[in-house]
Amino acid sequence: MRKSLSACKEAHPLLSFLGGVLNMDPFMPWRKKDKVVILMGATGTGKSRLSIDLASHFPAEIINSDKIQVYQGLDVVTNKITQEDCLGVPHHLLGVVNPEADFTATDFKKHASLAVESIVRRDRLPIIAGGSNSFIKALMNDEFRSRYACCFLWVDVSLPVLHSFVSDRVDKMVESGLVDEARQFFDPDSDKYTRGLRRAIGLPEMDQFFRAEANVDDETRAALLKMAINKIKGNTCKLATYQLKNIRTLQKQMDCHMHHLDATEAFLKRGQDSNEAWERLVARPSKAIIENFLPRSRRFWPKSFNPNPAASVIGAATASATNTAVVAAIR
Repeated sequence: MRKSLSACKEAHPLLSFLGGVLNMDPFMPWRKKDKVVILMGATGTGKSRLSIDLASHFPAEIINSDKIQVYQGLDVVTNKITQEDCLGVPHHLLGVVNPEADFTATDFKKHASLAVESIVRRDRLPIIAGGSNSFIKALMNDEFRSRYACCFLWVDVSLPVLHSFVSDRVDKMVESGLVDEARQFFDPDSDKYTRGLRRAIGLPEMDQFFRAEANVDDETRAALLKMAINKIKGNTCKLATYQLKNIRTLQKQMDCHMHHLDATEAFLKRGQDSNEAWERLVARPSKAIIENFLPRSRRFWPKSFNPNPAASVIGAATASATNTAVVAAIR
């Protein structure tokens, strides 16, 4: 059973690593800035998995930058990370906005900036993760980049491999209740899917099926359902292609270095071989990149940071307060 992330707990910070040590090296101005990690990648490439890998190693909190996952509801359709999978790491801007609201890139810039400020103030590392490049572009203005040093990690998977993966993922989402969940948002009096959560892939594609299912025979019903699921797969693949193109464009526009992490091999393998490839090609290099990005005090950190959900409620309360403010503001 999937559960809301609002109940996720936060681990205690181990050390204060974003404080005065940043001013120790006058020859590296970027070290004087507070640090932010930004995970980018097309849908299905493993950004959520990597964000948890990193937040389980460093004292960190995650800020969602997926423009659909910010909304309350449709946890299966939008493929939100489950409470179990978040391993006690607090998440901001995830599943908190009224489904009928229109949460824009400007809204994200405002609320993500507040979340980053809150996380940094508590001596933790903000990790911004999601596939909505327009949100990242809006956030990366001159003011933000003058205040924060940003480390960009780009998780990439070969498109043919990724398309196969997201197609299989849709099948698993259907098994997990996608159809019934989408039916709860079906409105027979409206065919508009242009605002709020109703823009999510998985709703407009199911519209024809929901309108016809009660008036057709079983064979026709099955055919319509298969057609709807195939549309979801096709549109998800198109989204992945579009997002990949936008990442490359954004890289040029922002004139920034993105650490490219090719996870294709991990997606081609299965079981333990897949996990080993992920660790070797994605998780371990990402940790090394961030350790090099952070201040010298990193050498005093333990090699592994394991969140303890039962031991801390401070960060979860802070994340909840941030999310409550968003819900109140975006109605």
